[in-house]
Formats: sequence, structure tokens, C-alpha cells
Amino acid sequence: MQTITRRDFLGRGGMATAAALLACGRPWTAQANPLGMPIGVQTYIMRDTIGKDFAGTLRGLAGLGFQSIEMCSPPGYGESWEPLTKLTAKQMREAIRAAGLSCESCHYPNVELREHLDERVAYAKELGLTQMVISGFWLKKDASLDDWRKAADECNRLGERTRKAGIQLAFHNHHFEFETIDGTLIYDELMRRLDPDLVKMQFQVAVISLGFKAVTYFRKYPGRFLSLHLADYSNELKTSVPVGQGVVDWKELFSEAKAAGVKNYFVEMGAELLKPSCEYLRKLTV
Repeated sequence: MQTITRRDFLGRGGMATAAALLACGRPWTAQANPLGMPIGVQTYIMRDTIGKDFAGTLRGLAGLGFQSIEMCSPPGYGESWEPLTKLTAKQMREAIRAAGLSCESCHYPNVELREHLDERVAYAKELGLTQMVISGFWLKKDASLDDWRKAADECNRLGERTRKAGIQLAFHNHHFEFETIDGTLIYDELMRRLDPDLVKMQFQVAVISLGFKAVTYFRKYPGRFLSLHLADYSNELKTSVPVGQGVVDWKELFSEAKAAGVKNYFVEMGAELLKPSCEYLRKLTV
């Protein structure tokens, strides 16, 4: 199977614009937006600046109109995030609130939760999180369906432990879960294997570039989706474009999202696409 990394997915060019977000002005006031939920953004986009200037990066995102963020676990996300490991959960929470943002979700590498779950759960609860999201299983390229099933079973066990702590575990897909092994779509196999109560799903809308629509899976697996990562795609340009300027039918998607169980959503695209995406979502009504 072909592995597509987050860096490949988001694109390399967008990082050059990340620093410009630090100069943004005051946060927008809350306005109409789909589902009546805060307009969120995934902070992985800002990995080049977030460790160097946490408060400034947050202010920049708020200045674009975002109202909530999804964090990435600093101990698990490498050198760019290492400075944030020095913050206590209380300090991180206060910095997020000072920027006018909220945060209830965070991404974690699978291995980090396997090896440090109790510690991460304790930090998450102090930070105020209600959701912990596994960013992927990151199996070897020639992994078998049995390998995926074993990873899902282990994920269920992690979900049982987070639920006891009052936190919902979720799994985030990439493009490679929409490949097939022996005629079976990996994503469908995961849905069969994952416990629908212990592990919810965070759907990566970017798989529209492969021809897979989020609403297809909302209808197929109602009630099993916790959150969304938003991205749009131009079939003509063969590249990512701002939310609302591509092939995704956003009115349809959001009209189906509530029945699917979606509680929040986060834009995850190149940094240069954030402003027009947020502006579109601020005006979108369903």
C-alpha cells in the first residue's frame, strides 16, 4: 500500500505562509456557521511556528476567524512541538483561552497512547479535553488485513480505558485506509472491527480526491462519527483548494453530519488556504 504522510497531504508550499498568520488582528465575533459549532482548525498546519511562538500562533488563527483548535500532543509530534512539552496543562489551557479559542480535542500517535496512556489521559483531563484522536496506525506498507484487525482490536482496548476516564477516543483516517486488500476496503474493515461506542471516527474529507464522499459513510455508518477534518479539492486543477471552492457539496455534508454523530470539525489544509476557508464557513448556512 502507498503511504501518504500528513506533510504530503497538506502540501509543502503552504508552510511558507504560516508566519504571516502571526500578524493577524483581533478574533472575529461569533457568527452563523454550519451546525452552530465553533469553526475549528487543526494546529498541525502551524507546526513551523507553534513551538516558537505558541501565543502568537494562536492569536493569528483567532484573527482569521477560527474559534477552536485541535491540538497535537507535543511529546509525540517531534522537534517542532518539543518546546510545548515544557508547558503544564494549565498553562496551555490558559494560553488557548487568552487567544479567544477553545480546545476539546487532540491528536496522538498510536504508539504514544500505547506506551503512555495514563499520563496522556491525566494531562488531557487537566487541559479540558473530551476527545483524544489516534492520528493513524502507521502500519507497514505491506500490512495485511489481519494487521489492520489487530491494530483495531488494540484501539478498542485503548478506547475502553479512555472511556473510564470520561474521554472519547477516535480514529483519524488518511488516504491509505481507502485502499483495498484482497478486494476489501480497509476503511470498511476497520468499521467492522472497531467498537462503535469505544472508538468513534474522525473523517478526513480530503479523501474526496480519491472519489470517496464523506456523506456516503455518514449514511452507511450513522452515529459513528465524532468529528471532521475539512479539506476541498479541484478535479480540474488536481490540487487542494479552499473550502467551498472545490467539489465537496458542503451543504449536503453538514446536513448529514449531525445524524452521523459529528460534534466538531477542523479545517486542515495548507496555511495559505485557511483564511478563505474560514470566511466560507462563517457564511455557510445549512
